[in-house]
Amino acid sequence: MKFSVIIPVYNRPDEMAEMMESLAAQTEKNFEVVVVEDGSTLPCREEVEKYASVLETAYYFKPNTGRSHTRNYGMEKATGDYFLFFDSDCILPSGYMHELNRCLQENYVDCFGGPDSALPTFTPMQKAVNFAMTSFLTTGGIRGSGKVHMEKFHPRSFNMGFSRAVYEKVGGFKDMFGEDIDLSIRIREAGFSMTLYPSVSVCHKRRVNLKKFFRQVYNFGQARIFLFRLHPGSLKAVHALPALFVLGEAALVVLAIVHTPYWLLLLALYALMLFTASLFKNKSLKIALLSVVTGFIQLNGYGCGFLKAFWNKVLLRKDLEKGEELKKQYNK
Repeated sequence: MKFSVIIPVYNRPDEMAEMMESLAAQTEKNFEVVVVEDGSTLPCREEVEKYASVLETAYYFKPNTGRSHTRNYGMEKATGDYFLFFDSDCILPSGYMHELNRCLQENYVDCFGGPDSALPTFTPMQKAVNFAMTSFLTTGGIRGSGKVHMEKFHPRSFNMGFSRAVYEKVGGFKDMFGEDIDLSIRIREAGFSMTLYPSVSVCHKRRVNLKKFFRQVYNFGQARIFLFRLHPGSLKAVHALPALFVLGEAALVVLAIVHTPYWLLLLALYALMLFTASLFKNKSLKIALLSVVTGFIQLNGYGCGFLKAFWNKVLLRKDLEKGEELKKQYNK
């Protein structure tokens, strides 16, 4: 089986240098690399072509239209039997392809997803953000990083793959919030098999500060309601938990003001849980303290986005945004 690794990139030559290095280090090389530059002003052609002698590479440059169109363009150009998708800020362990081959041979599925993790060389902030995005205490395991999951698993496009047959029947990514989950739902509804491969993990080197992280998870919260508008059965109780956290947090603050400050001890207890879980995982006081901050940002950002979209799109029944506004959000 030949894989097509499809990577959309926008102004990230430094990220692509690391990604290409990790692809060149794979112990099995039954794949091509299709890099699609989405109208960048800082192109990565040199970083890609540097590995042309050791990897089968294809580099394309197109006008800026957003991640979904860029991934679809990559699929149009791909020649493999099975498409693999990664974000440009991911780094693959050297045994990624070997492990993926093993999983597909032992338990073939039409579509799979894998978790993400952090490398020891990542910065404390990157490790804290990774904790917030993967911990059961913050996301309920819905991103596939834990053994316990509170909803049916849906692959995410930072580590996702599906067969050419899936693409030919279901089509590609839509230009919308939550485009990877939407595609996962459509793949499952079309009758294709889907699973999580826990051992097929990537290292996700998110280059975000706290402000960007809040904006990112805020958009994720809005995306969940947009997905609900398209797929009514996709909204589960776990998706509303961050919104309930925001409302409960506000209620505790009010109670602390009008009744007794001891109500805030509940928030302190949750902060202690985040700190302890991160300390156990990362073995670092600094990362554990940062994880408390990123954990609260994860819940509050996602919860606020969820509540705003729920108010506008479900209660007020406003139409789903189209066109340039969505594209602008996706290109941030």
